[in-house]
Amino acid sequence: MTIPLLTQSERAAASRRAVALRRERASLLHDLEQGRASLEALLQRRDEVAGPIRVRRLLGALPGIGPVRSGKLMREAGISERRRINGIGPRQKERLLALLAAAPYGPFQPS
Repeated sequence: MTIPLLTQSERAAASRRAVALRRERASLLHDLEQGRASLEALLQRRDEVAGPIRVRRLLGALPGIGPVRSGKLMREAGISERRRINGIGPRQKERLLALLAAAPYGPFQPS
């Protein structure tokens, strides 16, 4: 597989698009952190904005969940540490949401 040769303007456009996608992802995570977005809704998204977000980073954006708890939740749900939203299955999502709903910590309540 060869890398396509891009013109300077095509590279600049691709760079602007990548920056815009990263900003949208950051906005999604901030909304989740502030309670303006639902974890359940983000897990259902399969678009190019939410899909590439790592599950561990998504869990870390929830209030009351840090690196240790997110790692424990992912192990209990059977999700690899390096898995992205697009890469987890429906049973893993259900298990993760059930674990969060039953957790004795944090203000998370599934919507």
